[in-house]
Amino acid sequence: MTVAVPRTRRWRGWLAAVACAWGATLAHAQTPAPAPAPSEPAMVARQLSASAWAVEGLSALGSATNRNFISNAGFVVTPDGVIVIDALGSPALALRLLAEIRKHTGKPVTHVIVTHYHADHIYGLQALKAAGAKIIAHQAAREYLNSDTARLRLEASRTELAPWIDKDTRLVPADEWLDGERELVIGGVTLRIKPVGPSHTPEDLVVYLPQEKVLFAGDLVFRNRIPFVGQADSRQWIKALDALLSFDASVILPGHGPVSTDARKDMELTRDYLVHLRGMMGKAAKNLEPFDDAYKAADWSRFEQLPLFRVANRMNAYNTYLLMEREGD
Repeated sequence: MTVAVPRTRRWRGWLAAVACAWGATLAHAQTPAPAPAPSEPAMVARQLSASAWAVEGLSALGSATNRNFISNAGFVVTPDGVIVIDALGSPALALRLLAEIRKHTGKPVTHVIVTHYHADHIYGLQALKAAGAKIIAHQAAREYLNSDTARLRLEASRTELAPWIDKDTRLVPADEWLDGERELVIGGVTLRIKPVGPSHTPEDLVVYLPQEKVLFAGDLVFRNRIPFVGQADSRQWIKALDALLSFDASVILPGHGPVSTDARKDMELTRDYLVHLRGMMGKAAKNLEPFDDAYKAADWSRFEQLPLFRVANRMNAYNTYLLMEREGD
């Protein structure tokens, strides 16, 4: 028999689930980090347009074996310097990104734009900062950056992701905190930086290269895999995905997954998953149906074959269930 859990206990469970999400899974957080593999995950820059390039992380949870190379990063080469979008999941990965950039240009990295302050996108910042880059991010990230959550996440990563995250790895604040849209012009090349949060995170930014119709979408778009919902405002996230279609992008670099040349189809996969989560869990929350019963009764057939479904879907559903409870209060 399933027993309905009082709301106060469910909120404690939500806080535990969120803390767990930052470490990917509770079991993973409690298990000693595996020994690093002798060979490095491949990192090869792929050209997206005349000026834009990208490296693609693995479709996996961050681990010592894959060196936390689980997210994407982009860079735009201009006559006066290079703009990087996101810094990858460790200082060592950022150094490899710099090496990839040097294969294509001798220009210095002048700026790094952070789409959001999740660990797999920011732990490389210190290496790019040391190379002379100015960091740009949305001011809403300040709260997370100075929180116990960020500090505890870094402490856990020093164990889970050792030796790639260690005592010398630190959280790096932006040099420029945005509170609205910004045009960054370097060497005659314009990048449009647009806030789209709170969605996946409160501080979400997307970056658009209008001359070449390339959109760096951060974690608003997960391609060919289950998104990580975490503490996301899924209602706003869905609206933000609709807004991204107005950019008329020919190429999209998602935060995770392969480069997309079919913007509508790939945005709609993320969007449809979020809509499905909200539909299933919203109905259950409204009817005071216990989460376990609602989860078992839900139809996940469209999404259950996607990578990381078994790892992420239940937590996504639980966090959405609690979000829908709050929206209904």
